[in-house]
Amino acid sequence: MLGAVLTQRTTWGNVELALGNVLRAWGVEGLSRPERVLDASDEELAALVRPAGYYNVKPRKVRNLARFVVEEGGIERLAVSQESTSSLRERLLGVWGVGPETADAILLYALGRPVFVADAYALRLAHRWGLLGPRATYEQIQALFMDNLPHDADLFNEFHALIITHGKRLCRPRPLCDLCRLNKELPAGGGESWRCPRVGV
Repeated sequence: MLGAVLTQRTTWGNVELALGNVLRAWGVEGLSRPERVLDASDEELAALVRPAGYYNVKPRKVRNLARFVVEEGGIERLAVSQESTSSLRERLLGVWGVGPETADAILLYALGRPVFVADAYALRLAHRWGLLGPRATYEQIQALFMDNLPHDADLFNEFHALIITHGKRLCRPRPLCDLCRLNKELPAGGGESWRCPRVGV
């Protein structure tokens, strides 16, 4: 959950540095106890998360999320809650500093709910494949994947990770199409073949 907030508008490498700071300062237990965040001073929290950027805003976001988790009875209680995913998502979105992508990352990665995280990598890939326009909304990106894949948290987790890996290695802002296997003709079933159309490349 902490990572989902810290990764806003920065790279995962910077988030790892911030999480490393938290781990060194508070230990493993500190990473799993939202009460520790609430007990920290503003100065201490800002210093710990500074590598993730926006150190004057992110501590407040982290504290708001920690307060929500504590008020809900803790992470373990949230993880086994019978509340519907859509209801829990709406309540997460009511926490200042938690937007759709952050809420969905929390639902998927921390709570094991089958929600697809529709990030910039997913949009880039979907646009280049001609499935969405370049300015598709978060909801349109998410619907593309959730309407066409089985609703399974492990599948969404793996699919999202593979899209990120593909986007970092090959389908970059300036793509390396010559190295991409998806740019070769691939069997599509029924004797047909498929290849990446590279729309908007």
